[in-house]
Amino acid sequence: MHDILFTFLAKYVSLTTEEMNAITSLDIIHTVKKGTTLLKEGQQSKESFFVLKGCIRTYYIIEGEEKTTAFYTEMEGLTPHCVMNDTPSEYYISCVEDSILIISRADMESEINGRFPKFETLCRKLSEERLAIQQTDFDLFKTSSPEQRYLNLLQRRPDLIQRVPQHQLANYLGIQPQSLSRLRARILEKKQ
Repeated sequence: MHDILFTFLAKYVSLTTEEMNAITSLDIIHTVKKGTTLLKEGQQSKESFFVLKGCIRTYYIIEGEEKTTAFYTEMEGLTPHCVMNDTPSEYYISCVEDSILIISRADMESEINGRFPKFETLCRKLSEERLAIQQTDFDLFKTSSPEQRYLNLLQRRPDLIQRVPQHQLANYLGIQPQSLSRLRARILEKKQ
């Protein structure tokens, strides 16, 4: 799994053997089973997550109902708000699939950034990229009909259609599962 990580990082920075060994020695790669809750509402945490393989999601529970806000798949990272704000989490994070994750802690990241300053630059670049993607996703969501949201998802994240249970996908799109089924049928009909 370290090879996958190092190949990804090579797109942004070149690593020395010493830097690769430092990352390897951290023991940050974990295999996590589907359905595992990584973070609960009200829980405090110092952990950030980076998906090497699999899928995790963030969601709120509002009036007893789950409200999915995001999915993170291969080579996507998530630092929960509670880590940055040092407050209890307002949402949940769980594994949609069996996943291989890098789970790091803020103190560990500070130590590595202190020893190898290029990692701080790397983290900033990755954060900027993720922020731009999230802003585009948010804008598309707010300005689209449910059908257009689904079409955007088909275009931008087609892997999610096969990987995520339909009720979670519908929830993410802001519609009921039955509505998603009808929407899919309507889109199929238009194509014929």
